[in-house]
Amino acid sequence: MAIYAIGDVQGCYPELQRLLERIRFDPAADRLWFVGDLVNRGGESLEVLRLVHGIRERCVVTLGNHDLSLLAIAEREPEARARTNPDLRRVVEAEDGPILIDWLRHRLLLHHDEQLGFTMVHAGFAPSWTLRQAQRIAQEVERALRGAGHRVLLQRMFGNRPSRWSPKLRGHDRLRAAINILTRMRYCDVRGRIDFEAKGPPGAQRPGLYPWYEVPGMKPRETRIVCGHWSTLGRFAGLGIHAIDTGCVWGGQLTALRLDEEEPRFIAVNAGPNRRKP
Repeated sequence: MAIYAIGDVQGCYPELQRLLERIRFDPAADRLWFVGDLVNRGGESLEVLRLVHGIRERCVVTLGNHDLSLLAIAEREPEARARTNPDLRRVVEAEDGPILIDWLRHRLLLHHDEQLGFTMVHAGFAPSWTLRQAQRIAQEVERALRGAGHRVLLQRMFGNRPSRWSPKLRGHDRLRAAINILTRMRYCDVRGRIDFEAKGPPGAQRPGLYPWYEVPGMKPRETRIVCGHWSTLGRFAGLGIHAIDTGCVWGGQLTALRLDEEEPRFIAVNAGPNRRKP
């Protein structure tokens, strides 16, 4: 049995097929972790969701910001849906769209495997969070997304405020702050305040900002983390972090990381020739 984490697919269906062939994925024995952003931009989000849903018993999926956007679009009125991009609209309007969207809404925000010593999240942890805190907060969001009030949450989750975590936050402000950290964060300051505009590689940020995984004074994470979301960071291994968003949708690569070996190993396929450059 092998366990692989796979980076941001973003609707890049042919590349996902090639990557599964490259790793010789055996659905009878192997297991896949997807770090989120299965959909959007690549043009074949519906096909990606159908593939992953078809092998769902062998997969763990954490939600990314683009996946959450799809869930929000699915709750809009038809007139509002018509103004969204065609890739996501194909999912919502497909005959099996409701099944795929309901399945996606019940995915995780964070997955931890004690035996492997790995935690998967789309973007990252707040500097003040321990692993246990991150698990509890992610579970709060998961319960809200699965509950009767999920439509209201999906309407109110967008926005950059609050920009930092506080245990005093309540209601939708608390859920929005958690979602922003788990699915959108790249840089923050020493107080954990996120800069949503800074998207370049480390070294390009303005003074006072740090990659989320090396903020001075941050709490020990007590786990290795595999994450995506940050295509300009690219493939990265260090400080207990394994980042695997290698920008397939932008003409880069789609990357898998084997998790069950003594030394995690990267395996990648190149993007197709028609992928757009940033």
